[in-house]
Amino acid sequence: MMEINKSILNRVFKKRKDWSYKYDYGSLLIIGGSKLYHGSPALAGLSALRSGVDLVTIIAPERAADIIASFSPDLITYPLKGDYLDKKHLSTLMKFSKNKTAVVIGGGLCREKKTLLAVNKFLKRIKIPTVIDADAIHAIDKKLMKKNFVITPHTKEFYVMSGIKLKRSLDRRIESVKRASSLMKSTILLKGFIDVISDGKRTAINRTGNQFMTKGGTGDILAGICGSLLAQGVNCFDAACAAAFINGKAGDLAAKNRKQGLLATDLIEKIPDVIR
Repeated sequence: MMEINKSILNRVFKKRKDWSYKYDYGSLLIIGGSKLYHGSPALAGLSALRSGVDLVTIIAPERAADIIASFSPDLITYPLKGDYLDKKHLSTLMKFSKNKTAVVIGGGLCREKKTLLAVNKFLKRIKIPTVIDADAIHAIDKKLMKKNFVITPHTKEFYVMSGIKLKRSLDRRIESVKRASSLMKSTILLKGFIDVISDGKRTAINRTGNQFMTKGGTGDILAGICGSLLAQGVNCFDAACAAAFINGKAGDLAAKNRKQGLLATDLIEKIPDVIR
């Protein structure tokens, strides 16, 4: 087992060539949002851009997509008819994923039965590296798991996907994540005061982060960073390890002045500082 430190950044961020072009460093598709929730995909998208991916496209139900479009001109948005993701949107999702190099799915989708069914069907079809986060974790079918999936649960979501109730014992968490990732043939990033990452063969822990990162949205930023790295061609295990380190370290920098006033948006501006 390894403990993640800043050396992980040298593995995932290589020196860029002078003659570089748009698309050389990936194009990320983010699927999320609903009538009520719009912040999650936006946070993931902005954090992905700050982590180096060239383009981010967000697909969301129309109200969420319209609001997200007003956040930043850097985000490309496509509105889906209706208040929630539905199986009728599958063809659109597959169409948009064709020219992308990675996907993030789950943030703000809600857990409507029709939405979870659509997510399940999408996960069965998608072939490019994918981060499964938040509500999408509730749609996981263990029979469809793939080696190019990164799943990012907190403790309760880990129970939903694995049936294992975790306590605060680090040894127990390491053992459980390693076993679950092996069975599910995917990389799992268990979020917590100490993050645990495993692909079933390699296991790592991350100690960056702090008790002020309980604010909603910090997990969306983690998913965005991880998706960005996958889109840039980083393998699932290294992308998950680096994302955990960057997200936690950005939170540590932001918390120095913000303390309990820390917001998820504070982390986004600290991402380049961490990478630098």
